[in-house]
Amino acid sequence: MTKKYDATIVGLYILDVLGRPVSKIPDGGNVEFIEELRLTVAGTAGGTVVDCAKLGLKTLAVGAVGDDEKADFVIATLEKFGVDTSGFEKVKNIPTSSTILNVRPNGDRPALHLRGASDHFLPPSEERIDIFDCKVFHLGGTGLLKKLDGEASVSLLKEAKERGCITTWDLIAATEDTLGIVEPLLPYIDYFMPSIEEASIMSGKKDPEEVAKFYIDKGVKNCVLTMGEQGSLFMSKSQKITTPAFDINVVDTTGCGDAFDAGMITALAKDMNLETSLKFSTATSGLVATGLGSDAGIISYEDTIKQMESFKIK
Repeated sequence: MTKKYDATIVGLYILDVLGRPVSKIPDGGNVEFIEELRLTVAGTAGGTVVDCAKLGLKTLAVGAVGDDEKADFVIATLEKFGVDTSGFEKVKNIPTSSTILNVRPNGDRPALHLRGASDHFLPPSEERIDIFDCKVFHLGGTGLLKKLDGEASVSLLKEAKERGCITTWDLIAATEDTLGIVEPLLPYIDYFMPSIEEASIMSGKKDPEEVAKFYIDKGVKNCVLTMGEQGSLFMSKSQKITTPAFDINVVDTTGCGDAFDAGMITALAKDMNLETSLKFSTATSGLVATGLGSDAGIISYEDTIKQMESFKIK
């Protein structure tokens, strides 16, 4: 049975304001000059859905914005990329979730975050729109979704599985307390895709294989740990694959994890084999790092395949 959407992307939608290169914050009321400034739709759902759309998927965005000028930018940008925004809620008297990112010359990006509307939404009722009419169902942003975190997220992923969706998941800003929110979700996640840093914080383990095993033992079907310059580690109960990173010139690491998620979602939607899926996801992540913002570098599915085949291994 054909699904209406290739992917439904639920969760954290943010307006990012990025500037680079920022070597220091000026004292007092002084001024420092930068070379580039961008506004982008980001977040563990927002960055992912934009990249999925650029990679050719038919996508539904499910999240929240406030009733401000930032909301207009977020919705207009998503629609420009062909994303269906009918799953969005506009929260009155609350600002749109936003982040200021001062991007360092080495690509690091310390952040100042306004939590805003993403803390105040629940997905729309099935009478309004069927968010499970998709091949891949992605939940992104656990930990910064105050109203959705917890039992509401468990119910979402459980129903997605019952409806025959492939479920994928990622989070942001993990702490030692985040595991309490995440653990009930694990049996309903087909592809668990955090960074090694976030996964290590929650599990209390350091070795990547031990980290992956920790989550698999708690019910995750497939664990994919992104490890920056070290590439990624895929593990399931029966398989282990290490995929090296590509040798690229890093400009900004904002959204690399979201782009990896988008690559994997696209690969699942297109029924790629596992090794190609991991290589493709590594390519999408690498492309984003070559420019400023979470949507940089990715042009199209065809171009990403071409880049994947030409990139050199790090």
